[in-house]
Amino acid sequence: MTAGVRYRLSVASRAVAAIAGGYGVAALSSVVLALCLPAIFGMARSEATMTGLLASFAVFAFAVMWVFAARTASRAWAGLAAAAAVLGLLAWLMHATGGAA
Repeated sequence: MTAGVRYRLSVASRAVAAIAGGYGVAALSSVVLALCLPAIFGMARSEATMTGLLASFAVFAFAVMWVFAARTASRAWAGLAAAAAVLGLLAWLMHATGGAA
């Protein structure tokens, strides 16, 4: 495999990571904020949902920038997977313990 093909595959992998992985991390962050804000600050559920949704746009932008700033495409994927795992665990714990009630 030539260097040009490897470079193009790396850029394509980063693009997929930025689009799909960034969306996944942003969606999970929105869920975590929507569940945590009412439990921690006593915020109304509708306001917490809107705050989580608006914050997810910033999270998505940060994830996209981080993917293209990472040294390698595999590091970008690993970072997104780690962030998604932490956010998924937090969302599951909040849901399982009834933290949003």
